Amino acid sequence: MKVALASDHGGMTIRKEIAALLEELKIDYEDFGCECADSVDYPDYALPVAEKVAAGEFDRGILICGTGIGMSISANKVKGIRCALVHDSFSARATREHNDTNMLAMGERVIGPGLAREIAEIWLTTEFTGGRHANRVGKITAYEEKNLK
Repeated sequence: MKVALASDHGGMTIRKEIAALLEELKIDYEDFGCECADSVDYPDYALPVAEKVAAGEFDRGILICGTGIGMSISANKVKGIRCALVHDSFSARATREHNDTNMLAMGERVIGPGLAREIAEIWLTTEFTGGRHANRVGKITAYEEKNLK
């Protein structure tokens, strides 16, 4: 698995925790920043990472900002992306099992680094269950193909 990782200024601390987790899990990743405490615009980080995941350059992506909301909204504008905003372990598991999400967004001002690591690890190690869920994800993909040309 290869993971793309990014944050804006509001998510730098948790991004570094997630990078350490990826190293511990021996998961190949690339960190796309940011590296400044000054305010930056989250779409400038979310969109390029989402495009790389959608293009197949990375299997999954993890985005962090202050709330995770801006990152998830931005990422979900890219065709082929299913980015979930997650702040609890149950949702981390469910979004992989049921929605086959390929991107995860979290908010550093909402959760702490310990919970963020737990969420990321669950999300990274949980497989899509398929079955009835595959049909549902297929409907999303079909809609996207039809309407986002």
